[in-house]
Amino acid sequence: MKLNKFHMSIAFLIIFLMTMSSVAATCNIIVITDPSGSDPNGAAAGSMSFADNMFQSTFLMSKNNHFAVLSGGTGSSDTRLDSVIEAVANLENNASAASAASIASQYKGARLVAGGPSIGAAIGGSFNAYVITVDDASNDIKVTPYTSGVATLQPGQKGAIIHLRNTDGNPLYGTADSVRKETAMNIGKMIRDGYPATTILSEAMGEVAKDSGEKYGGGGVNLVSGISTDDMFTPIEMNQTGYPMDEEYSRVCDDCGWAMGYPRAESYDVCPVCGAGLRTVYAYEALGSALTVSPNAVSVSVYGSDKPGLASTTSEIVEASVAKYGYDASAIAGSINRAINNGLLMGVDHVEPKDINVKQGSKAVGVYYNALPGDRSSPAWDLPIDGNILNILGSIQTAVGIILILLVVFRSRLLKSFQNR
Repeated sequence: MKLNKFHMSIAFLIIFLMTMSSVAATCNIIVITDPSGSDPNGAAAGSMSFADNMFQSTFLMSKNNHFAVLSGGTGSSDTRLDSVIEAVANLENNASAASAASIASQYKGARLVAGGPSIGAAIGGSFNAYVITVDDASNDIKVTPYTSGVATLQPGQKGAIIHLRNTDGNPLYGTADSVRKETAMNIGKMIRDGYPATTILSEAMGEVAKDSGEKYGGGGVNLVSGISTDDMFTPIEMNQTGYPMDEEYSRVCDDCGWAMGYPRAESYDVCPVCGAGLRTVYAYEALGSALTVSPNAVSVSVYGSDKPGLASTTSEIVEASVAKYGYDASAIAGSINRAINNGLLMGVDHVEPKDINVKQGSKAVGVYYNALPGDRSSPAWDLPIDGNILNILGSIQTAVGIILILLVVFRSRLLKSFQNR
């Protein structure tokens, strides 16, 4: 029997934690704005830290059961691994969020945050957290600090949990207490004012990153729609920091959809495709955009290549093309090919309309790429001259070159022979 994706992520977590140095998320946030689960952006969670190795495995999400488990604490990697696996098993057997989070207390130094739109949320183990609740009737905001036991956001309750500590070596060490409280209050205000959970999560992570220095991704998940930031902010190599959530992430053209990530984006002041001005997107804003499902959102699937960043960039291009031209396979292919020509998409060949699978009724688009061989980053030039002609010209040039070399080498002998005649 094949493992499903969630169980495969567990297997990856086991392998990953066995090979990495001990590290833990110092900021864990879970926000629930719609306990009914009907709002596609009604529940979200995320993690980050000042420490290295903030990989996707700092949180696990079940797309089928709509829950997440976020790990952290001061214990070893093995300790956190064991606690996460036990918590996941309990939640898959319909345990409450409080029951799953309480498992952390059985493991020295571990912390667990567990929750979802229908089960509420809870934090257990080693933590410094606030539980935020917002009353539906009165809109009253309640922010309560907790440091031990299990702190719970009850099922059916709108609210959030934020944990924050400072990492040793962080230049802003000592700010966690004040930032935790201030961010908790701002989360409560945003819940009261009707913002979706995905937006609240991104804004809270931006605030924590700027004010406390616990800023490296990590990333986030949309617990209702099953969307994750994947590798957008996680470090490329082991024992490195992830992407700083308070720094510039990309520049985007809102007119045609062109986008370029930093540091390459620094070279562009206007869009190279249409000449329009560019909007600077910070990492925490990019996180919110990646997780938030809009009424006009397009579900984009990418096939044929697993190069980092290809799927997310393709999604942005397709969404911009659909917004401007509709569900037109030729227009989408044209937008993708312009991105390839401009170096936005690398490692794949040009696409044709037949490579674009459009399902307008379900707002879905599939893009089928052909990965380029070897280490090639861009496809061959589309020249107006046939390739065979170029080969012939090349052969002629080679022959002429050989003749010139022979003339130089044997010039004295040839001159003497000419004079003798």
